Amino acid sequence: MQAKKRYILVFVSCAFLAYCYFGGYRLKVAPHRPRRAQHESAKDGGVQPYAQLPSFMGYEQRQPLTNESTVAVATVAAPGKRKPPVAACRMETCFDFTKCYDQFLVYVYPPEPLNSLGAAPPSSPNYQKILTAIQESRYHTSDPAAACLFVLGIDTLDRDSLSEDYVRNVPSRLARLPHWNNGRNHIIFNLYSGTWPDYAEHSLGFDAGEAILAKASMSVLQMRHGFDVSIPLFHKQFPLRAGATGSVQSNNFPANKKYLLAFKGKRYVHGIGSETRNSLFHLHNGRDMVMVTTCKHGKSWRELQDNRCDEDNREYDRYDYGTLLQNSTFCLVPRGRRLGSFRFLEALQAGCIPVLLSNAWVLPFESKIDWKQAAIWADERLLLQVPDIVRSISAERIFALRQQTQVLWERYFGSIEKIVFTTFEIIRERLPDYPVRSSLVWNSAPGALLTLPTFADSSRFMPFLLNAMGVEPRHNYTAVIYVQIGAALGPNAALYKLVRTITKSQFVDRILILWAADRPLPLKKRWPPTYHIPLHVIALGGSSRGAAASPTGQTGPEARPSISQRFLPYEEIQTDAVLSLDEDAILNTDELDFAYTVWRDFPERIVGYPARAHFWDDSKNAWGYTSKWTNYYSIVLTGAAFYHRYYNYLYTNWLSLLLLKTVQQSSNCEDILMNLLVSHVTRKPPIKVTQRKGYKDHETARSPWNDPDHFIQRQSCLNTFAAVFGYMPLIRSNLRMDPMLYRDPVSNLRKKYRQIELVGS
Repeated sequence: MQAKKRYILVFVSCAFLAYCYFGGYRLKVAPHRPRRAQHESAKDGGVQPYAQLPSFMGYEQRQPLTNESTVAVATVAAPGKRKPPVAACRMETCFDFTKCYDQFLVYVYPPEPLNSLGAAPPSSPNYQKILTAIQESRYHTSDPAAACLFVLGIDTLDRDSLSEDYVRNVPSRLARLPHWNNGRNHIIFNLYSGTWPDYAEHSLGFDAGEAILAKASMSVLQMRHGFDVSIPLFHKQFPLRAGATGSVQSNNFPANKKYLLAFKGKRYVHGIGSETRNSLFHLHNGRDMVMVTTCKHGKSWRELQDNRCDEDNREYDRYDYGTLLQNSTFCLVPRGRRLGSFRFLEALQAGCIPVLLSNAWVLPFESKIDWKQAAIWADERLLLQVPDIVRSISAERIFALRQQTQVLWERYFGSIEKIVFTTFEIIRERLPDYPVRSSLVWNSAPGALLTLPTFADSSRFMPFLLNAMGVEPRHNYTAVIYVQIGAALGPNAALYKLVRTITKSQFVDRILILWAADRPLPLKKRWPPTYHIPLHVIALGGSSRGAAASPTGQTGPEARPSISQRFLPYEEIQTDAVLSLDEDAILNTDELDFAYTVWRDFPERIVGYPARAHFWDDSKNAWGYTSKWTNYYSIVLTGAAFYHRYYNYLYTNWLSLLLLKTVQQSSNCEDILMNLLVSHVTRKPPIKVTQRKGYKDHETARSPWNDPDHFIQRQSCLNTFAAVFGYMPLIRSNLRMDPMLYRDPVSNLRKKYRQIELVGS
């Protein structure tokens, strides 16, 4: 009996000790919080003191930091006083969609009146570029009642109170704006927020209210996802338009460069952002890893320098930054005082794959751009793993990443204009009734800015996506003949012969006559018989469409038509292929059929006969234009050429109004402008077929080609177009397409296109 009592006592004692040990541990972890609260904290990304960091993850296992994980990283990387996340604003709660139902237009507030000293309010060069890009675009409206978005005339780019570009008294200025309405339907552009020492991201010096922030260096804690837009940080010399193209050529992709990973930039001895850059020297080996920093910046750098400054400065001066960019496979992009860095865009342009070292940074346009295709993520806490990460990436992956850096740079980041327009298009796609472009469109050339979703229900109808999607163009073509002279129509007239030639083509779907001549339309009986081929005649006038007319003699409006009307997206054009012809073109049926067959293999390009060339004239410091027979060309005139009908839509609805005004005033150069547009979209030259030089009926005495000022005017147009585009889109080519057995010493009966052989050059 005594033994039994002792066993019971021992058992109870052990049970009590076990309860105290395990239960006490639970209570010791968080005595003031229930277990459910602890679980939810961990689930929401809370950082536990006993959490184990992974030892290493290869590149293929890594994923971009998500919203939840980056919140945890931000808590670790940047502790201290922090403002709570911005109040949730969604498009449904803080944006008035009713203002955007008709058109997506942007109103820019006029400059503020001069102050008492006669001085205009300050505005930085970059903000002036933003306003200029908007005011000279199709987005702009001068009527606030028609606007969907409002842009401030107040410079908000730099909100660092210690900066010379800081604009004061912004709250009172906002209060005076007639359409402010707590920021609803307004967009605020900002590059820098906060100041020394904490550079608080939320510190703008004014309440943005319900305005959309288009902001650089945004973090997942402060960004209102689906509402704000993250933009890149760009320097003061950044170009307004176009700018320099990417530094990598598509046919020149060495797998390995001299340096595997490189960085050259400032080092902060103390303060926010100093931890990351102060540790970079651990990665520097001077062979394939070059990490050079300098603390020689700022007015008081000598008072703040540490023991490594002198050595760092000497190593820093050994390397040229531009040379490092061009000769490095990967470029490190560490955070600075703020999350964003100039190094990001510089690396993209150079084709140096960015390795991001900025936890919680929301990358520019991250809602649309798939950055996994162009950048590598690293973790500030795992800096020493960066060399192993970049070494684990295959040569094929490097090739793809480098290509994508060039696509993104040239389509979205090469100029302030592109950054602003991309911001607008992201907001535009949030509207309820506007079509949303696919990820394929956003992340492949030519990009979303040149892919208008209102053209068709599916992107497979876009010329530049046909080959990528394995889709062939729809069969047959529409012949569009532009009549400017309007000679008497008879069996011997050039126009009569041309229509008769087209009707014999096996690929023609219909013929469209655009009558822009002063003479009245010929009677229906005067036109040649077209048999089963529909013939439509449209009398053009000063309106955008012109008055439709049948061949009965009806005329359109009396106002003089614009020559750009030949490129309107007429509803009569139902085929993908458009054969653009001048009324005095002299081509035979075989030439038309062969050119169409070539175009089907290159539906994104202009394919035709008359070729011209551009060149740089050093004596005039300007672009020159020539029709001389040279060993290269860069223009195929649309007087006898095939192209995709989408370019009519793009010409009419996308090109700058300044370009169209230049064409209208000169009544010339529309064919040059179409060539610049197609080359800008495709980054490819047109294609010339066979060796025919002349394609005009020389008996047509009133042809503008006989005007001695014709080429002078076209040369002036070419320089105006290049200035508006911001660069010269035209690309030279030496390629010419000829039929099989062309000019071969064999019987003509063995050749498919026999009439081509009979045509003189």
